[in-house]
Amino acid sequence: MIPVYVFIVGAVVLLLAVVLALNHLRQRRLIRQLQDLAHSLEESKKQIIQEQEHNRQLKQEMTNNIAHELKTPVSSIRGYLEILLGDKPLDDEKRRFFLERCFSQTLRLSDLINDVSLINKLEESSDLFPKEEVSVSAIADEAEQELEDACRTHSITVNNQLPSPMNIVGNHSLVYCIFRNLLENAVSYAGDGSSVGFECYRKDDEMFYIRFYDTGKGVDNKYLPKLFDRFLRIDDGRSRKNGGTGLGLSIVKHAVLFHGGDIYVRNREGGGLEFFFSLKKKG
Repeated sequence: MIPVYVFIVGAVVLLLAVVLALNHLRQRRLIRQLQDLAHSLEESKKQIIQEQEHNRQLKQEMTNNIAHELKTPVSSIRGYLEILLGDKPLDDEKRRFFLERCFSQTLRLSDLINDVSLINKLEESSDLFPKEEVSVSAIADEAEQELEDACRTHSITVNNQLPSPMNIVGNHSLVYCIFRNLLENAVSYAGDGSSVGFECYRKDDEMFYIRFYDTGKGVDNKYLPKLFDRFLRIDDGRSRKNGGTGLGLSIVKHAVLFHGGDIYVRNREGGGLEFFFSLKKKG
């Protein structure tokens, strides 16, 4: 007969073996988890480095673009001033002409600086924009009235179908920028005799969904994904010729994102562009 202590010793040995096996499994599992964590950290590090490099490239590109955009008005102002300060006598009419050109280029410089400042502020310090209850339809009316003369000059008809009241908690200036820049873009590029319209095509408990369209020329489909890029040139010199800074639609996108919405653009069936964007009712 086998003594009892032999069974006890055997049981203890078996228990120890089980414990060692479990510890080994736990260690392997822990090692695997640590390896996965290290891999995740390494991937996160790579993503951060890639994002930093991407941001660096974007800032470098924007700096280069700004420098490029500044050259034309600065060179023009310098040239006009050199003529005005030169030894060759000028009659009053020519002197006024060159002064008006200087003033026009100064306004362009001012617009460019303001637009760049606005985008930087939206990207880096968006919390500095105060929010309050504002009427989207009333702000759209403001933008329409501000551009009334430009629309009349180009025989552009504006069809505003936004309902009133249409209130959100947002920033008045940024909502104004959305409608002002979309209207300016249509006035500049849709073509004389075009129609422009905006409407709230859907709403729910959280959002207003707005459509803005023109009946103009539209753009080549290959440019649509880049239409909100800064300083986009579809035609060489297009923004310069029409007095724009090349930042209007980029500001529109940033302002929509600030209000918790999204925006996309497509060519309208029958001609022209149509923008679809949303604004959150409560910020």
